[in-house]
Amino acid sequence: MEIGEIRKRIDLLDDVLLRIFNERARLALEIGRRKKEEGLPVYDPPREKRIFARMKGDNPGPLDDGAIVRLFERVVDESRRLERIKSQAEGPQEC
Repeated sequence: MEIGEIRKRIDLLDDVLLRIFNERARLALEIGRRKKEEGLPVYDPPREKRIFARMKGDNPGPLDDGAIVRLFERVVDESRRLERIKSQAEGPQEC
């Protein structure tokens, strides 16, 4: 396979990742909305640890587990940041 063909495949995968990241963000916003309704904190360290452990356990490589955790830490951080921004923009819930 030529470099150009490989790059086209990477571009297609990047398109898929973009859609997946945004869908994950939409779901995180929904969770954030529900957490706010229930008075729960945005930050859930045990949940994040479970995510990282699951991803390491399912990792087939060639990325090592440290790389996988770093990638997912970033994804989770951005989801949490988005939840906070949205929550602050909406203000306190009315009773």
